[in-house]
Amino acid sequence: MIHEHDHACEYGHHHEEDVEHLHTNRYEEAFEKFAKAGTIEQIAEKVKILLEKKEKENFTPEVLKQIHGFIDLTSLTSIDTKESIWKLVEKVNDFEGTRPDIPNVAAICTYPLFVETVKQALTAQEVKIAAVAGGFPSSQTFTEIKIAETAMAVMQGADEIDIVMNLGYFLEENYEEIAEEIQEIKDSCREAKLKVILETGALTSPEYIQKAAILALYSGADFIKTSTGKGYPGATPEAVYTMCQVIKTYHSITGKRIGIKVSGGVRTAEEAVRYYTIVKEILGNDWLNNSLFRIGASSLLHDLESRLGK
Repeated sequence: MIHEHDHACEYGHHHEEDVEHLHTNRYEEAFEKFAKAGTIEQIAEKVKILLEKKEKENFTPEVLKQIHGFIDLTSLTSIDTKESIWKLVEKVNDFEGTRPDIPNVAAICTYPLFVETVKQALTAQEVKIAAVAGGFPSSQTFTEIKIAETAMAVMQGADEIDIVMNLGYFLEENYEEIAEEIQEIKDSCREAKLKVILETGALTSPEYIQKAAILALYSGADFIKTSTGKGYPGATPEAVYTMCQVIKTYHSITGKRIGIKVSGGVRTAEEAVRYYTIVKEILGNDWLNNSLFRIGASSLLHDLESRLGK
């Protein structure tokens, strides 16, 4: 009797391992479809050559105007208040229609608590409401809470949700858990777009950035985003280059166009043009619109407007 029981336990154990193995293979298979990411030195060299060739020609008033329309105007501080958020929205409202040659920002991005405030205050028609959710910025909370927070933000009026991939799971190679969590959050978004933040400044190698991007895409992300702007280095040209390559390959495999959002430390027109150039050169003109390219920023707006004059 005992022997049979042992045998059954052993079978159960093997069976679990097999299932685990199957799942792991599924992700490994996805990773295999993408060319090796290359070393940070190789990528830095490619980015340098690309920017030396193309950056200057993109530094034009036309491009700066276009970039103005790609901004997710963001306020994510512990001391945000309804009043401070209301003022931020009023700036966007006031801009509407004053410069027919310059599109308004793409979205206003806040904590979930202020979605309702933005919704009440916003009169600019085309501007979307974005909220961070899912235990932002660490993502270290229960999946159920992430799902609930997302659903509540959408109910309050968010058109877009920005979440952070659980990097703890990622570092443990717990890909199944990551994919399931992102898919469940995506379901709770309903019609809202889902942006998945990879926190590239915490991922120490291009290979990690590439894998995280692939996981996000295959889990249903509408956009992949570089950074939270909290506690880790923000966007870098190398990280954005790597993410664009993943989006390009994914598009060639599936026909789906996934957006890219650059955020964390983008403050000047020069920096914005650098990222614009990388997106343009790798993904092409099809990506140069606010449904596929965003820049998360606060002070960038002021810099662009001062460059473009009143």
